[in-house]
Amino acid sequence: MNNTSLDPAQVAAALRQISRGLAALADAISGDPDRSEEERYYAVVSEWGRRGLDRDEASRLFRKHGFSPQAVGGWVKADWLEVRADGKRYLTDRSLQWLAEQEEQR
Repeated sequence: MNNTSLDPAQVAAALRQISRGLAALADAISGDPDRSEEERYYAVVSEWGRRGLDRDEASRLFRKHGFSPQAVGGWVKADWLEVRADGKRYLTDRSLQWLAEQEEQR
């Protein structure tokens, strides 16, 4: 029999990760299945606007529209979002231009 003891801090951290993953999955499957991915992009960008969001606010907004909170990092890498010196996330000029084009088409 293995006589190793569990580190309560590591177990707690693992449970938190599982909890976040299950919450993200629940948010994703509870979203509106009739909305296309582009419509969900539009919803995120239009709701975001020009304001800066902290990490938790950005994650909540992404979840609200059926995206994983981790997608924020991908949007930063793809130059759709930027993290400024104040630590908040902002839409880039590229995102704002895309939003303006979408609004012209609607």
